Amino acid sequence: MLIGVPTEIKAREYRVGVTPAGAREFVHHGHEVLVQAGAGDGIGLTDDDYRNAGAEIADDAASVFERADMIIKVKEPQPDECRMLRQGQVLFTYLHLAPDPDQTKLLVESGCVAIAYETVTDKNGTLPLLTPMSEVAGRMSIQAGAHALERAQGGNGTLIGGVPGVAPANVAILGGGVVGYNAARMAVGLGADVNIIDRSIPRLKQLDELFAGRLTTLFSTQDSLEHSLRNADLVIGAVLLPGAAAPKLIKREHLGIMRSRAVIVDVAIDQGGCTETSKATTHDNPTYIVDDVVHYCVANMPGAVARTSTFALTNATLPFAVALADKGYKKALQDDVHLRNGLNVHGGKVTCQAVAEALDYVYVPAEDVLTAHVG
Repeated sequence: MLIGVPTEIKAREYRVGVTPAGAREFVHHGHEVLVQAGAGDGIGLTDDDYRNAGAEIADDAASVFERADMIIKVKEPQPDECRMLRQGQVLFTYLHLAPDPDQTKLLVESGCVAIAYETVTDKNGTLPLLTPMSEVAGRMSIQAGAHALERAQGGNGTLIGGVPGVAPANVAILGGGVVGYNAARMAVGLGADVNIIDRSIPRLKQLDELFAGRLTTLFSTQDSLEHSLRNADLVIGAVLLPGAAAPKLIKREHLGIMRSRAVIVDVAIDQGGCTETSKATTHDNPTYIVDDVVHYCVANMPGAVARTSTFALTNATLPFAVALADKGYKKALQDDVHLRNGLNVHGGKVTCQAVAEALDYVYVPAEDVLTAHVG
């Protein structure tokens, strides 16, 4: 199989879908790798690094998309990239389709086989290809929030950890999953006063034990949410419904009870955001203010620490990508239910139920399209 690795073109996105070590692994398995010139430059991975690993370098993205059997990326394909996809071509990347009808329409029209990192599962019921970026984003959320709290950045001028004689910032984390846990680790480590809200009692018990009383766990109700928002200097939106649009936990009217120039970091923005007033921003212009509350809604947060993020992500994706190449996508998906759960679009059909429901498509189970279509 010929594996294509284009340069990411989303604003300030420096990650790359395959490292030189990954390219070498594909070559070792008898495959060819075609990497767009400069794809790894942003994180110090040169074209010569890829050549030394056995990859071929292509002059432009068009060559990569035209020749490759499988495209491996990091972020969702931009419209021009979607239009270069073809019938039966495999796309393996983050998609986040539920809040993105335009991308979904283009992928459906292309006839490609689109497998989303964020809906691949494992035997433990977790999301192994989302986890590494959730870990990065969770840790970054406190770093980004601390910066946004600075008065010069529009925040209320509170130092996360305070100083002797002055109270630390109050940090409210909505969601106790991978993002929430990693945000809590950073916030607690910096000395913040941390509340974490979740609707799972077993998860709250686990977090209470993990942090040994260094944070407050709250069961999710309207009362606990409003109490936390009212007292917070920094709110981290860390909720996730796999494959589906994020629930809008923070309503516009909630902003009115929050502290002046408090900060919301909406890590759920890739799935549409968990705040009614959230809209995707970039690293160039990461924040905006609504009703005297600072919103940080960068849709590719881990791209800011692109080198760490690339190696963390590709460590997780490579075994699945090699299976797709070795077996062909159809057999690989039939053999592994967890990889099959990543199939979102196939030959013009939407095969992820959460996406179909969110965007009003007819849902066709992955098993049905794989049985009906020869790949």
